[in-house]
Amino acid sequence: MEEQQHVITIVCSGNVCRSPMAERLLRHALQAEEKPLSSTKVYSAGVSAFSGDPASANAVTALQKVGLDLADHRSRPLSSQLMEVTDLLLVMTGRHLEAVRLLYPDWDRPLHLFRQWVPEGASKEVPDPFGGSLGIYLETRDSLAEAVPGILNYLKKDFLK
Repeated sequence: MEEQQHVITIVCSGNVCRSPMAERLLRHALQAEEKPLSSTKVYSAGVSAFSGDPASANAVTALQKVGLDLADHRSRPLSSQLMEVTDLLLVMTGRHLEAVRLLYPDWDRPLHLFRQWVPEGASKEVPDPFGGSLGIYLETRDSLAEAVPGILNYLKKDFLK
């Protein structure tokens, strides 16, 4: 029997900073898990992205500092084709939630903030670091990394039942 492969898509605005960093961090964490988690596909896209832009230099550097490579990333807009294969959509801010709901009003699969499961009191949103210093990108990376254990827990308990 062939196992079903799940697809998670992570969405931000331009798909050159937050969502690509989140994609690589989550993919790295999932690869260390047992199946079916380890075979989950993770993609990223932007609600206002162009096609083919590289990740911002500071995003690449921020991930290099934790041993992850983002140099091959190319941006892509959130598309109907990607939505069709996606099982779970994770977004950076409430505005992205609204944008996805406007663009895809018939979307009926799980849609959450990437930081949905961080401890109470912590911000659930990931601000856009675009144009910011490397320090801002490092904070963004750490904010995304902080969310990964909660996402893994959600996937194990509620999503991949």
